[in-house]
Amino acid sequence: MVVVQAEIAAPLDVEHRVDMQRVVAPQDQRQQSPPVPGSRRYDNPAAYLFKPAQWETHRTEFCCLVGKSPDASEALPLVMDELDEALTDLEEVLKRGDGPVRLNDSGELVISPLTAEDIPSEAEDLHAELERMLPNVPIASLLVEMDRHTGFLDCFVHADGKQARSPQLKRNLIACLIGLSTNLGLHGMAASCGIPYDVLAWTAEWYIREETLREANICLVNYHHQLPVTTMFGSGTLSSSDGQRFPTRGKSITARHLNKYFVSEGISTYTHVSDQHSTFGTKVIVATHREAHYVLDEILGNATDLPITEHATDTHGVTLVNFGLFDLVGKQLSPRIRDLGKITLYRMGAKSDYEERFPTAGLLTKKANLDLVADHWDDLLRLAGSLKYGHATASLIVGKLSASSRQNALAAALKEYGAIRRTIYAAKYLSDEGYRRKIARQLNKGESLHALRRQLHSAREGKVTRRQPEQQNEQAWCLTVVTNAVVCWHTEYMGLAVGELRAAGRGVDAEVLAHISPARSSVVNYYGSITVDYERELAQLDDQGHRPLRTAGMDEPGAGL
Repeated sequence: MVVVQAEIAAPLDVEHRVDMQRVVAPQDQRQQSPPVPGSRRYDNPAAYLFKPAQWETHRTEFCCLVGKSPDASEALPLVMDELDEALTDLEEVLKRGDGPVRLNDSGELVISPLTAEDIPSEAEDLHAELERMLPNVPIASLLVEMDRHTGFLDCFVHADGKQARSPQLKRNLIACLIGLSTNLGLHGMAASCGIPYDVLAWTAEWYIREETLREANICLVNYHHQLPVTTMFGSGTLSSSDGQRFPTRGKSITARHLNKYFVSEGISTYTHVSDQHSTFGTKVIVATHREAHYVLDEILGNATDLPITEHATDTHGVTLVNFGLFDLVGKQLSPRIRDLGKITLYRMGAKSDYEERFPTAGLLTKKANLDLVADHWDDLLRLAGSLKYGHATASLIVGKLSASSRQNALAAALKEYGAIRRTIYAAKYLSDEGYRRKIARQLNKGESLHALRRQLHSAREGKVTRRQPEQQNEQAWCLTVVTNAVVCWHTEYMGLAVGELRAAGRGVDAEVLAHISPARSSVVNYYGSITVDYERELAQLDDQGHRPLRTAGMDEPGAGL
């Protein structure tokens, strides 16, 4: 019997390296070094933005889309009003002199850590009861069932465009997905399921690539988004992103030493997760690269039905450039910043004026250069528009702008605007404990999915053996697809179990149900020999494509093994 034990490693992005090339705005006529011909890494970043003539045709549409005025004299006063409103709320909190956010005797800002969230005891009891009602199912059977509901396997199209499908092909695709997502590999999977290795290798070569994996993932995320129980987890408007590190075995151009996480070398998978527990973005990056450069990529490239408007990260995802760009593309960056009380806060006017209006919240130590922002307002919108319309890659531009010197006018203006947006956010975050808890709750959802991915990807001690970035990226997306299939399956059967309880006269509170995560998998079996029989699995489902629930409180030892 082959035991599937693995941990995921994903593809790494080697395209990105921080470049000291200056981003020169049209107004900045200083002489610059010539770009390297044909190079994406060392080319002038301005080359990736809309040309002025192109921008003329997009400006009005873009400004309407993101709710920004093209005139700085109209846009900046609105930003000033936002800052005043946020400071008014913070002033009220600080005036009380106690509570988790306060000033000490030296006038320094004190931010107490959030206490543990009060989760109703009924939530754990309800989750245990629901788990006992769910059918035990092997991972292969789960994937067959989710394909019955979503058709996600139809997204795997032959590289030459052939559309012919068969149960045998679907069987082979499922075997490949399990082998890659669990880190068992195609050789290990062939030994476990009995399908010849050359058949699995051929299937993976012609059908499994990032393009088809993305489409399959979109299918699963959209199906999960419309399930009735899903809305109890969240609205789909909030998301978060975080990196997950995995060790590697053998040499790889994407692997790096990072003593905090690896004994030797490893890579990082950067994932984007919605407040509904679905993963809509995956990217393998060098473990030593700054995660903040990749935050916007999947937000702007989101092709699912999730209406993401706000995004949370930890401190690793925060830069002034990101604060500015998120606002300019019509999104809200809501990070949990370490040592928030020590950051520099900016004001948009005279210090005496702010101290008079906000005597307690007069913590704004630096005045923003509004003239610089106003002078480059159209260029800032052009930059944001280039990212919004996919004319430029966010990770490439963000990395270059973050590393730009102060002499770069466009980068300096963006950082100045980002500092204002960070100050507004900090005031809102500090004045609202419910908001702080919402961000913490979302980041915890990302952590719970990290745990599920590690449970899935545990073979070979979790060490990634694929060496090429494209192969690592495909493996990371396989893990994301299978993880979302597990989350989908759990969510759907939780809904069926809740419906059965309510039909029996039991009251199930939606508030309690919101605390239950579908990222757990105690009833899904990832281990042992794996049998993939697509038609036999379909025959076990009822007319609605479901398995029968177990009787509440009854276990079925050995089921699904």
